[in-house]
Amino acid sequence: METLVYVLLVLTSLVSLTFIIERGVALRWRKVVPPEVEAAVESCQGREDVPMLRRVCEQHPSPLSRLLLLAMEHLAGPKEEAVSALETRARHEVVRLERGLVVLEVAVGVAPLLGLVGTIVGMISLFANIGQAGLGDAARLAQGIALILNATLLGLLIAIPSLIAWSYFNRKVETLAVEMEAICDEFLRRQYRAAECGATASPEGRAGAGMSARAAVRRV
Repeated sequence: METLVYVLLVLTSLVSLTFIIERGVALRWRKVVPPEVEAAVESCQGREDVPMLRRVCEQHPSPLSRLLLLAMEHLAGPKEEAVSALETRARHEVVRLERGLVVLEVAVGVAPLLGLVGTIVGMISLFANIGQAGLGDAARLAQGIALILNATLLGLLIAIPSLIAWSYFNRKVETLAVEMEAICDEFLRRQYRAAECGATASPEGRAGAGMSARAAVRRV
């Protein structure tokens, strides 16, 4: 039984380490918010720049790129519809970014408990042997207790790094989500503002052209 507990602790440590490395690679800032896409959003001032932004997003796939591509697909409709679709997709992207963090959370809770189980099982075995052989060798008893406590120590050594990584990655996901939201919000506001300005300018231009034509007719 004690051997089984140690095997489970080793497996827990390997799984936790695997997800720490995987999330560390997946949550790199450049991988989620590529600088090329961010620069393209800054350069996209009107509807005529949207094809350029689309090309950049397709060349640099990322959570931010997928959100912007969705926003571009809804530019022809009302702003409220685009915002609603973007919020729904953003929740999916955040869930994808949080993938694997639940494993670290489970490791934080399970590893100390496995260590405690190993300690209890070891102490049961130790005291059973003491009941049969007596307390003739105190040094051997102390050595046995020290070996038993190794299970608790190993569980804590697994749980503490997992807790640190889980807290750090959770905070990083929140930061990345806020950054993507700010970039997408700025993109939508700029595009719809440009569309409103273009729609306002068109009637004025047509009215000015009409006045010029009427003035020319009167002069003739």
